[in-house]
Amino acid sequence: MRSFYHYMMRYRGNKKNNEEKQLAEWMFDDHSFPKQAKSYDEISSYLEWNAPFPSALSVFDQLYEKYQIEEE
Repeated sequence: MRSFYHYMMRYRGNKKNNEEKQLAEWMFDDHSFPKQAKSYDEISSYLEWNAPFPSALSVFDQLYEKYQIEEE
């Protein structure tokens, strides 16, 4: 299973400037983001302290569900 960060890189460079792309671009630019993390709790905790925009946590929740389904 690859890390959530690597899963999210599919959303970088999207033509649509949606929240998925915003989160992926922020994760790429944030050098402190836990790039090897696979755990919901570890990533969620990081985002709670460093959320780049107001709906980032709900976007993360939706994308993490997809990540779990696709990476199993």
